[in-house]
Amino acid sequence: MEMEGMKFVGAGIAVFTGALSGLGESYICSHAIDGMARNPEMFSKLRTAMILGCALDETTGIYGLVVAILCLVL
Repeated sequence: MEMEGMKFVGAGIAVFTGALSGLGESYICSHAIDGMARNPEMFSKLRTAMILGCALDETTGIYGLVVAILCLVL
């Protein structure tokens, strides 16, 4: 019976990565916009790096969701 409960604890921890992923994404975007405001000539390079960073950060949340689903199903 205890292993059944641990499954839910593991799923909750895995879902928590999605919340941290959202914080990381906001951090990436805010600093990229700050850099664009300080140095407008670097707009295209900063935008490209921001989009890549947001995409990589978003996959962390998706992986956490997949792990949570797998914890509950298996």
